[in-house]
Amino acid sequence: MSAIPDKPALEGLEAKWNDAWSAQGTYLFDRTRAAELGRDSVYSIDTPPPTASGSLHIGHVFSFTHTDVKARYERMRGKTVFYPMGWDDNGLPTERRVQNYYGVRCDPSLPYVADFTPPFEGGDNKSSRAADQQPISRRNFIELCEKLTVEDEKQFEALFRQLGLSVDWTQTYRTISDETIRQSQLAFLRNLERGEAYQALAPTLWDIDFRTAIAQAELEDREQQAAYHRIEFPFADGSGSIPIETTRPELLPACVAIVTHPEGPFKHLIGTKVRTPFFGADIEIHGHHLALPDKGTGAAMVCTFGDVTDIVWWRELRRTDGSDLPNMTTIGLDGRFLPDAPASVHAGEGAAWYVENMAGKTVFSARKAIVEKLQETGDMTAVGKPFNHAVKFFEKGDRPLEIVSTRQWYIGNGARDAELRDQLIANGRELSWHPDFMRVRYENWVGGLTGDWLISRQRFFGVPIPVWYALDGNGERDYDRVLVPSADSLPIDPTTDVPAGYTADQRGVPGGFEAEQDIFDTWATSSLTPQLAGGWQRDEELWNLVAPFDLRPQGQDIIRTWLFSTMLRSTLEDGRSPWRDTAISGFIVDPDRKKMSKSKGNVVTPADILEKHGSDAVRYWSASSRLGMDAAFDPQNPTQVKIGRRLAIKILNAAKFVLSFPVPEGAQITHALDASMLTALDQVVQGTTAAYENYDQAKALEITEAFFWTFCDDYLELVKERAYDQTDVGQASAALALRLALSTLLRLLAPIVSFATEEAWSWFEEGSIHTAAWPEPLGTEGDAAVLAAASEALIGIRRAKTEAKASQKTPVASATIAAPAAKVAALQAAADDLRAVGRIAELAFAEADELAVTAIELAPAEEA
Repeated sequence: MSAIPDKPALEGLEAKWNDAWSAQGTYLFDRTRAAELGRDSVYSIDTPPPTASGSLHIGHVFSFTHTDVKARYERMRGKTVFYPMGWDDNGLPTERRVQNYYGVRCDPSLPYVADFTPPFEGGDNKSSRAADQQPISRRNFIELCEKLTVEDEKQFEALFRQLGLSVDWTQTYRTISDETIRQSQLAFLRNLERGEAYQALAPTLWDIDFRTAIAQAELEDREQQAAYHRIEFPFADGSGSIPIETTRPELLPACVAIVTHPEGPFKHLIGTKVRTPFFGADIEIHGHHLALPDKGTGAAMVCTFGDVTDIVWWRELRRTDGSDLPNMTTIGLDGRFLPDAPASVHAGEGAAWYVENMAGKTVFSARKAIVEKLQETGDMTAVGKPFNHAVKFFEKGDRPLEIVSTRQWYIGNGARDAELRDQLIANGRELSWHPDFMRVRYENWVGGLTGDWLISRQRFFGVPIPVWYALDGNGERDYDRVLVPSADSLPIDPTTDVPAGYTADQRGVPGGFEAEQDIFDTWATSSLTPQLAGGWQRDEELWNLVAPFDLRPQGQDIIRTWLFSTMLRSTLEDGRSPWRDTAISGFIVDPDRKKMSKSKGNVVTPADILEKHGSDAVRYWSASSRLGMDAAFDPQNPTQVKIGRRLAIKILNAAKFVLSFPVPEGAQITHALDASMLTALDQVVQGTTAAYENYDQAKALEITEAFFWTFCDDYLELVKERAYDQTDVGQASAALALRLALSTLLRLLAPIVSFATEEAWSWFEEGSIHTAAWPEPLGTEGDAAVLAAASEALIGIRRAKTEAKASQKTPVASATIAAPAAKVAALQAAADDLRAVGRIAELAFAEADELAVTAIELAPAEEA
């Protein structure tokens, strides 16, 4: 036990207790105990691994506090808590940060430079163009990624420790470590062996800045300006034309069909042949239900590819001879038009014009050129007024996505497999969602999938896809001969390692092999966080102790990515949900109720808030919001944070005051008011416990905090005179009740106000409050109405003195308290304490409809 300071303060508590918790191993996972007691004794958490690419924001503090509150509660309930921390340190965000931080970009064609020094270190360089960044080898680039992520992770850990997360910091993993790479590659090879992973050449959503494919889950719609261009398509027989309206006239060379609704205004033209204006490609008019009869002219171009609907049409439509629609790609991976016109463009003027006026140009420049040309030829008859419409972007990208045909790796996700889709829905329904309405978002996502999960990325810093390709006699990849490593050889990097049966000098030569250059999308590794943290295929004893995990906490915005992808991998591997419960936090919004995000420039970093107000205050603010609900945060006036700080300070002061009353040996509860308070406290324990069990930390805080202030403002005031008076027969009862209540309240508040409660606990108890037993109802036989009535009467006495413009210390000669009969009986049980706190010489009671101090006579001045 530690000495009670003369002036308790919050300052310094974070450092003091973080050091103590670390030294004492307070939050370590007790594996020996878990193994002895079995899986039911463990509470395991699949913690979100923050992206180590910059700084944490206030949203991390918000959601991670929700998780920590639950972890602390379960630990006090006697569970052995498995609470690891992971760092998501590979992927596009990390690469972009490294580019900006060091002023470099990766060029895999360059040789490695030993002892490379980047152009600068520490600048944000966000406006720098790629041309201004120094190109370096892939190995040099990856080394810089490793260096910066390690530094970021150290800062993140320091802030999380300051916040008071009760994480077991010995259970930490990185998504780029050798062990992680091994497990990620192993899981993929098992998917491949079972036929769940495959490779295909297909239309791909492509970010032209990052130069990589993008998955459906990473898309977001953004408003962009566009205009409809009306173009006349002549019938092949020269009998007339059909008008279409398009926002992307530059894709006319890639037009492979016209589509209209089967019941629309042009239904009679379905099957008719037309030609693309100026370029002269022969195409047909098709019917399809996705063509909107009331949009534009009622007919639309099908281009390869303008948007995701084009992909659907391209896949589903067939020409009258039964053949598939052709794939006439015009835009390259750099977002510029390819050097040669598509095969469908007739040789002659159209093809030559394409090469001279469109090849090598950006989408914007090519659009301008073709609009001018079609207006010149008379094929474009009108250009509408600009309007805004939704365009697909990569969620971290700056320019609209294009759709190009590339060869990529996929994992089946139920989009084309009804049985798998139904199983994913069923597993989602077995999972307990907090709040429950978030389950609908998951089910809507599963039901709305349009394609399998694209898991390959054309980037550099990530987990290598562990395959090679056999080369034929011409040195071309034979995609039917994919070479895979053995499980015991993992982890591998195919760009440096050699497949079994080959030698290094066969790399890249006819009859030899070639490495897969792509890496896994970061979600393909993050989807395995339960396996990574829990020892899957590495430590089977640990895996059996923690899986399936008890809790997956996360934000609502990544249900479609992290939650779904983890559910998919677990369903494919084990046929079950990876967790029993999921807790979904809401967003942090600014005072205007706008979601905080880096792109909007309204993100608040938590370091200053924690330093200024203290961790307990910030934890209080976080915990006061229910799961799934957005919380507004105003850094200029953080009201809830200030309330939390006031509560933490009050805990210290109240504890010091209560502990000033020694509890006599053999003390018992003998006074009705003391029994009443403890009975009411039992109800608080029951309500708070039920709230925590239901993942409702906000309700738990609300119940406990309300009683705590009643305890401090009313009960303490009512009994302090008796507690001070060693001659009063009720002194022992008051001192014992105060001590029992303090012990219980500190433990009820400990999951949220973690530092102040630990400090106060150390003044009179051994060990950490965070490993102490969760309070149980004491079972005191009392009438809770006594405290309620006495508190109400105390308010009336205070008001009466205030209205008389007298100090609360002013003696009262006589007073009468009127109340309903039931309350009069309760008040009489606390009459001595009411007389003492009000300094009332003669106290009388009378019956009335409402409780009120009906008569109060202050003592003469000389008596005062």
